[in-house]
Amino acid sequence: MESVIKKNNIKIIGNSEEVIIFAHGYGCDQSMWRFVTPAFSEKYKIVLIDLVGSGNSDPSYYNFQKYSSLTGYANDIIEICDSLNLKNVTLVAHSVSCMIGALACIERPELFKNLIMVGPSPCYINDGDYPGGFSALELESLSHSLESNYLGWSSAITPTIMGNSDKPELTEELTNSFCRNDPERAIHFAKVTFGGDNRKDLPLISTPTLVIQCSEDFIAPLAVGKFVHSAIKNSKFTLLKATGHCPHLSAPKETIEAIQTYLLEQK
Repeated sequence: MESVIKKNNIKIIGNSEEVIIFAHGYGCDQSMWRFVTPAFSEKYKIVLIDLVGSGNSDPSYYNFQKYSSLTGYANDIIEICDSLNLKNVTLVAHSVSCMIGALACIERPELFKNLIMVGPSPCYINDGDYPGGFSALELESLSHSLESNYLGWSSAITPTIMGNSDKPELTEELTNSFCRNDPERAIHFAKVTFGGDNRKDLPLISTPTLVIQCSEDFIAPLAVGKFVHSAIKNSKFTLLKATGHCPHLSAPKETIEAIQTYLLEQK
């Protein structure tokens, strides 16, 4: 257990039998949930994690072969549940962790009570009628920018990810979070994130799922959120008034209300 806690920099709040794991998005860490977790701390045991290679996770566990696909991270989620003896877990996941969570739920559905996806995207590449948001050429350019100047790329893309230009402090926080990560591992994770395609996995999810979508999100457009919802049989869809890709930072109250409403409906 100690090795898993160190590996993923796990923090546990409370001792309720009902468990919520919060999993962050690309370039982020568990601190991004700080505006949301207090609303759930009385009724739930909260488990905060850093994906390996992010935040204050133990970098010695980063294996480029293991994490060449999102399955490596999904196996980590399962390992956390098994090591901490967590059951009937509600997994709240943001961005790339939505697909990590999806893979974990498919592999071990008995562990998970609910899957809550905040800004999910199973594929970022436009493909026929599927509007992923980026052309293959744009992602190729993104990959080149990453490799040539990761810090510069981070500073350039975080305002687009965060949106909410009226809250520059949030963009600054996101930029700093990106820049704290080791460039080599961050570049590798970015290629896995933006180059992946998990569309075929969505129909395999049996866990009750909530898809939370922002009204304007450059990274995961509305059409993508609707695609995810339509592909997961047992899912509900909530459209927020919030804009940008990080509503848990920019609009925590609305995000909390969406999660709480769904969990009450699932009782």
